[in-house]
Amino acid sequence: MVHHDYSPDLVQAQRDWTRTYQALAETGAAHNTVLRRRLIGLSRRLVQDVPRAERADLRRRAQEPS
Repeated sequence: MVHHDYSPDLVQAQRDWTRTYQALAETGAAHNTVLRRRLIGLSRRLVQDVPRAERADLRRRAQEPS
């Protein structure tokens, strides 16, 4: 598997997306608006900057130790 050369801030955005998604899954419905908005913003960034074919590779890269 070939890793693409992602910028550090893009890898960090993917890590933030994963953490936010996990926090949203653990949070009660009454307190999730801020997390949902953050997840939407991060999703928008990732969709705009990473081609669909490379998204799985970015997720794997974000799981690697920094």
